[in-house]
Amino acid sequence: MSNSSSFSHFLLLALADTRQLQLLHFCLFLGISLAALLGNTLIISAIACSHHLHSPMFFFLLNLALTDLGCICTTVPKAMHNSLWDTRTISYSGCAAQLFFFMFFISAEYFLLTIMCYDRYVSICKPLHYGTLLGSRACAHMAAAAWASAFLNALLHTANTFSLPLCQGNALGQFFCEIPHILKLSCSKSHLRELGLIVIGGCLAFV
Repeated sequence: MSNSSSFSHFLLLALADTRQLQLLHFCLFLGISLAALLGNTLIISAIACSHHLHSPMFFFLLNLALTDLGCICTTVPKAMHNSLWDTRTISYSGCAAQLFFFMFFISAEYFLLTIMCYDRYVSICKPLHYGTLLGSRACAHMAAAAWASAFLNALLHTANTFSLPLCQGNALGQFFCEIPHILKLSCSKSHLRELGLIVIGGCLAFV
């Protein structure tokens, strides 16, 4: 029985079998990623340069754009590389790093969306207290808490996933490293551990 220590790499999902379709996928990924990068960069630049947009809502929107950029830069470049060079492999450490950063940015996005919901709630239901509850220092503290919670959540999920023994091969049914597909390769019953981490992540979001 093999385990995770015997794997030097994982095999990602091949999006196409023919060379023409692989190049087409590369072009599609390139176009979509460039459009997303341009859009998020414009949002960040507009908010950073315009003093009229220095409000809590746009401050959190800037952070949200950063998480979107992070998700794109974590998953898409490797998929483009594999399509261009006709390969499926990703190193074990590279998969762990990709999983950690993807979980980090996606968790930060969820936490920031929760904060933005609170921002809208205060602005609608408690408009007279808006400046007190969502001052610049409070916004900075909430954003820092979101990023710190996302780091902790990503670290726990990554450590849990890669501490499990793997005995179902090394082929992932996804074009990037994702927790459910890695858990399918596990020898042990890992669903309860993962469920516990999801509950912890939910508690972090509400704290």
